[in-house]
This record gives sequence, C-alpha cells and structure tokens, in this order.
Amino acid sequence: MISPVSRRLLFVHAHPDDESITTGASIARYAAEGAEVTVVTCTLGEEGEVMAGLPELAGLRAQAADQLGGYRVAELKAACAALGVARHRFLGGIGRWRDSGMAGMPSAAHPRAFTGGSAEEQAAQLAAVFDEVRPQVVVTYDAFGGYGHPDHIRAHEITMAAAVRAGSVARVFHTVTAKSAVRAGLAALRAGEPRYRVPDDDELPSTPDEEITTVLDVAAYVPAKLAALRAHATQLAVADGDVPYFALTNEIAQPIPANDCFVLAHGPAEGAADDLFGGL
Repeated sequence: MISPVSRRLLFVHAHPDDESITTGASIARYAAEGAEVTVVTCTLGEEGEVMAGLPELAGLRAQAADQLGGYRVAELKAACAALGVARHRFLGGIGRWRDSGMAGMPSAAHPRAFTGGSAEEQAAQLAAVFDEVRPQVVVTYDAFGGYGHPDHIRAHEITMAAAVRAGSVARVFHTVTAKSAVRAGLAALRAGEPRYRVPDDDELPSTPDEEITTVLDVAAYVPAKLAALRAHATQLAVADGDVPYFALTNEIAQPIPANDCFVLAHGPAEGAADDLFGGL
C-alpha cells in the first residue's frame, strides 16, 4: 500500500478556475494529508467573460485588450495557494495553448487554440509531465467534458491517451457531480434568499448516482475551496452561509456539496469507494 507521504496525485484541467470549481475541495484534502498534488492547466482562459461587478476589468476580455489570460494566471496562482498546491504546470508551457471558447465560437480558429492543435503533441506534452511527476492517480473530465466545453473534451482525450503511456499511473478518475447532490443543494438554495437565480433541477450537468464509483468526504475542506473560488474573482462570485454557493458570469447559482464524486475510468476498483488512493 502506498504510504501517505509518497502519494502523488495529478489533476488535468482546461482553464484557470476549473481546478477550484470541480475538484477544489479534493485538492485541498489530499494536499493537507501530505500527498504531492500537481495541477496541470491547459490554457489561460483567454476567452472568459468578466463578472458584471468588475466593470474596471472588462477591458481585459478577448474582445477588447485581450489581456484576460495573463490576469487569470495571477488568479490561478492565488487559488492554488489557497488549496495548498505548490506544484503547477501549464501544458506545453505558459501561453502555448489558448482557450478555444465555447463550441461554434470564432476563437476556435485561433492558431494557438487548444482544440485546433495536435492532440498527439498535447498528449506528448502531458506525458512528459507524467514522467516528471510520476503520479499514481490522475483526475480529469469525462468524455463529455463535464458540460460539453470543447477544451474540457480535449483535456479528457489527451489525459486518457497520456495515461496509457505513463508507467506510474495506477488509476484515472473522471470528476463528476452526483444528480442527488445537485437536487439537494438546489432545494436548499430555494429555501433561502439567494442573490442569483436558482436553476431547475436538471439545468446543471450531473451524473446519475448509480454511475458514481467514488465519493470523497470533503466537508472539512469546503472553506479552502471557497477561498480558492474567491481568487477567481473575474470569473465568479461566492456566497457564504448555511448553503454556500457560487455563480459564474451567467449569474446562475450553483451549490457547493460536502462530497466530491468521481467515476473510476482506469485501474483497480477495490478500495476506491471513498479514497482515490484506496487499496493501492
């Protein structure tokens, strides 16, 4: 069995803020437990919007000065610090790959667009990080990228390709959100007076509970996740309270669960029900 001090865990995310939104509490948990946690970010998130409450930063957007990516690097650094992460890599080096934007956007035609680049080259770049870090466990998105963003889907594709080449990788997990947790969180928000619109039960992406293989108790690390989310101030707003939640620039409230959920995509299942390293 791998001892806590020799555990090495690597997360692959598409844009700054994805690490905090989807896996922030899990990152904080394993970092606090002494694991070597590495976060790989594939782009700088250049095509992001800016929260309406920050009009002084609106000129950073791609449609204006196109400086948002550089600004988000600083946000990401602060978020990683809040989560206890000291090891971070940009895929291919900072600025190598650019945010492709949502499906159908002209930004996908940019010469450095992540989805327009060579998946083989990107997988090789990620494999080089695997060779350097030698993680036993890797986490990324499912084949749909969580909610269909082209960059998330590409991150999934190259992670799965690179994991096959990496001799150290024993397990690969896909980060997901349980349908029951989404519905319970939204019901709790509706019982209060949230600042942002509470969506319908099936409006947010979620995974049927029966497909989930691993549930982590991360309640103790939600405060760290909230701090990391606040670091991404251009992209989202955080609300504290009995039911903490956040909202992106679309101003839709999203609850923050006390558990993080995953689907085991590769590796042995024994021991993995409540620990990414369980049984290894």
